[in-house]
Formats: sequence, C-alpha cells, structure tokens
Amino acid sequence: MSVLAGFVEAGESLESAVAREVFEEVGVEVTDVLYRGNQPWPFPASLMVGFTAKAKTSELTLDPAEIVEAAWFSKGELAWAVHTGRVALPPRVSIARRLVEQWYGGELEQQVEHSNFRGQAAQ
Repeated sequence: MSVLAGFVEAGESLESAVAREVFEEVGVEVTDVLYRGNQPWPFPASLMVGFTAKAKTSELTLDPAEIVEAAWFSKGELAWAVHTGRVALPPRVSIARRLVEQWYGGELEQQVEHSNFRGQAAQ
C-alpha cells in the first residue's frame, strides 16, 4: 500500500491536481492541500511532489482501473498492519514513505523492506 499518486494536467495547479486525483481515484473530496516535499522521478525531466490534505468526505469509492485496494487507518491500526505484514510500506527513499511517516509521527519498522512494486523484497 502507498499514498495516492497522479499527474498534473496542462494548466492545472498542483493543489488542484491533488484534489482531482484523490477524487477520481477514491471518491474523497479534500481541502487544505499542503506541500510536504519532493523527490526525483525516474523519467526524464520529471519530479514527484508530495502533499497532504484534509478529507471532507470519508466514504471510499475506488476507480477499479486505478486502485485495487484503499483503506483508512488510525495510527495504531497502521502500526499493527505494518507489524503483522498486512501492509507493506513504500521504500524508505520514497516521498510516499516520508509522507506516511510524517503523518504517523515517526519511523515505522517493517520486517522486510519492499524494494519495488512487483512484490519482490530485499532484507
């Protein structure tokens, strides 16, 4: 599991892209979009930008072409899901991991660090 991701459309602000992508992918309306950081992206001239936002709605309606699974977690639920292996966190070097751990309030430890999106893992 990771954070939601998407692309900015021509003429669209970053904050508008966040709100649009979250709504398109999981049906949640958001406000108070706040920039949190960035990282290089492995495609030419690209950049991954991280944001947080406040949800106005909480019911999840997944776009099956985009999202396989989505869930809300409290901090305790997330820690337990990571500890038991139900949730595999993004790699430590990713903006996605930093966003999750910023929200959580510290580092989350996982028995196995996942190295890519194919489910292969490295110790």
